[in-house]
Amino acid sequence: MVNVMDGIRVVEVAAWTYVPVAGAILAEWGADVLKIEHPESGDPQRGLVTSGLIPEGAVNHMFELPNRGKRSVALDLKSKDGHDLLMKLIATADVFLTNFRPEARKKLGLDVDDLRAVNDKIIYVRGSSVGQRGDEANRGGYDMTSFWSRSGAADNVTPDSSSHPLTMPGPAFGDSIGGLTIAGAISTALLHRERTGEALTVDSSLLAMGAWSMGATIAGAHAFAMDRYPKTVQSNAANPLVNIYKTADDRFISLVMLESDRYWPGLVTALGIPEAVNDPRFVSHATRSEHRLDVIKVLDDAFGNRTLAEIKEAFADVDGSWCVVQTPREVVSDPQVVANGYIADLTDANSVDFKLVSAPVQFNETPSELSRAPMHGEHTDAVLEEIGLTMDEIIEYKINGAVL
Repeated sequence: MVNVMDGIRVVEVAAWTYVPVAGAILAEWGADVLKIEHPESGDPQRGLVTSGLIPEGAVNHMFELPNRGKRSVALDLKSKDGHDLLMKLIATADVFLTNFRPEARKKLGLDVDDLRAVNDKIIYVRGSSVGQRGDEANRGGYDMTSFWSRSGAADNVTPDSSSHPLTMPGPAFGDSIGGLTIAGAISTALLHRERTGEALTVDSSLLAMGAWSMGATIAGAHAFAMDRYPKTVQSNAANPLVNIYKTADDRFISLVMLESDRYWPGLVTALGIPEAVNDPRFVSHATRSEHRLDVIKVLDDAFGNRTLAEIKEAFADVDGSWCVVQTPREVVSDPQVVANGYIADLTDANSVDFKLVSAPVQFNETPSELSRAPMHGEHTDAVLEEIGLTMDEIIEYKINGAVL
């Protein structure tokens, strides 16, 4: 693997997933990411095991996901000694990464001016719930609220028949997307600094990411003065070849065959209904659109008469975009996922084997080499020695509680 971030040091003062996952991606790309944690509590996401949300002895996948490959340094930033040690680390760093709120940063002496006084070339990166400005800048939030609900995503994906908006597809859904975006922005800021010498301040938020992900829908709703953008309903799809169909064994096939005139003959032939090619109702895109309820009924019946295995065999040579709607666990063994190394095998600090999805880019066609998340304060001594402290000095800091 090409460690494109080799030689870059990131100091991260952040918790949970949004923002820390950006640090994990940079670590995966070769950066030295120092995760700063409180000596006693650490990142609260470590507590998911003791809280009962993750069984004892199981891998804490929710901590591993955003903290892979980092080094943990436990400092009490509320103490003068802990803050001084952090500033010594800041002096050696290229990037400072945080999701602390404005009031907390000010109280802890972690604002832009505080850090630039020590290192005027550091790239200062903030991720927040709803942005750094406005009346709500000091409010916290999670991706379920700021990314999913506030952006209109929850409302727009929920069927009219549902009594409540749907929740996100899974945990850390918006966090992971947002973290990837922050990692890309940091890469751009590093390039800018290399070319111009200017160190930038970088901002993103879960609300910004949610709005971006819903960009086409938001623009369309505004352009046509609609509170809600029209939703696609399986039983009334405008183009029946852009739809989802159920097999005889209760699995689903997703079709996206936009050029329906091109794909219709091959599709219905593979489904064993070649007579549909010349049916007067179905001879063109226009007639299929006019009779789309009939088309959907014909396709529903055809798919419903075959199992998933039979569909896969029949569709082996079908021209056009289609796929099985997979369960999350099936993705692990998806042949294309395996062939391209999209999921890595790891072992946590307790010798438990597990898998993690790699960052969704590769350099020189080589999968990333992932390593586990650190134990709480695992690298405190080594990192402090790297910046010139003796072991006697480190022990003194441990005694007064400034470090773990």
